[in-house]
Amino acid sequence: MPIVTTTAWSWDLRGCSTTSLAKRASKLRSGTPCLVHLPQYQDEPRLMMGTRNYHLDVEFEDGVKWIARIRQPNTTPPSVRNYMIKSEAATLRFLRKTKVPAPRLFGYGLESLDNPVGVGYILMEKLPGAPLCWARANREQRCKVLQQLATIYIELSRHPFHVLGSLDTLGSDHIGPFAKELTVDLPPCQSWREYCTRHILHILGLIEQEEIYMQRPVDAFLIHHFMLDLIPRVAELTGGWDDATTFPCYLKHADEKMDHILVDEHYNITGIIDWESAYTAPACVAFNTPMGILPVKDFYDGVSTLGEDEETLLEILTSKGGRVFSDHLIRHGRLLHRFLFCCGFDLEKYWDDFEALFKGLRDEVGVDQGLEWSEWRAVALERYVRDCSGL
Repeated sequence: MPIVTTTAWSWDLRGCSTTSLAKRASKLRSGTPCLVHLPQYQDEPRLMMGTRNYHLDVEFEDGVKWIARIRQPNTTPPSVRNYMIKSEAATLRFLRKTKVPAPRLFGYGLESLDNPVGVGYILMEKLPGAPLCWARANREQRCKVLQQLATIYIELSRHPFHVLGSLDTLGSDHIGPFAKELTVDLPPCQSWREYCTRHILHILGLIEQEEIYMQRPVDAFLIHHFMLDLIPRVAELTGGWDDATTFPCYLKHADEKMDHILVDEHYNITGIIDWESAYTAPACVAFNTPMGILPVKDFYDGVSTLGEDEETLLEILTSKGGRVFSDHLIRHGRLLHRFLFCCGFDLEKYWDDFEALFKGLRDEVGVDQGLEWSEWRAVALERYVRDCSGL
């Protein structure tokens, strides 16, 4: 039987051959015919894509369904897109060794002249369920999800690594550079302290080269120089920032919104999807409370008291998870979130949010606490005057 495909494409995916994609999928299932479903959304491509990827249904003649995940063209250089595809494929294959409910990987292709599909892609299992919406869940449903999330964290804690970075080789536990757009050139690190230092120095370099923060270069430089100086203090408060041989690392999903968690109508977790940019990190980062369950106003206002959902997750993990999930580690999770959010924050678009977040961070660590933005900026200009003189 012939392989059937749709033909209409969104304007920026005209280089993709649906015929070749369907042939590849069919070959991976011993010639079973399939149909690549492509919505007719020429004017609304956002309806069939995530932040950086298109997702197309692949339906086989016998009813089996896969997903074709295609990286959006021209969002990053081809070499970066290829590395991120390789890393996600390696991560999905690694997860098959665990009990984490992740999609099965069936195949992938990189962007190259000899790739008949024309674009990079991953072919994977289509899992049942719908993205979790935390705001719509009641208390009982939230507790049910947190119990399952804790079980997934505990399962990942059984598979430690001793270097920080991203999986990069199919069928291997090899850790390579971080598979993130801003840090794809950052090699594996031996500690979280090393990673944060390298990451912030990289941002400072991009500011100096006028590649980012063109609207507020001085403010961005002052903020990130301060963040660099703050590393020892945050490390002191949270712990686990040093040698990965002493403080093992664990696989961390890069999405904090929680819509990568699929649930059924009874709030059973049916799968964890979108493993792009996953990386290894110390327990204080890997098993931190997801941003999606934090009380947003408290977080931006600098409130350090844990919310009800955070306390619930903490209780479950400390009772079931063993030494990796210490009370001290989890209680400082909000501090880590604030620190990491301030690095690379979109100052132009969300300035009011940043002001509150940055003040909350400084108050929590006891450095330059109590200062409003204009007061802090004056202090920082005097402190870093020599460093920012070229901006």
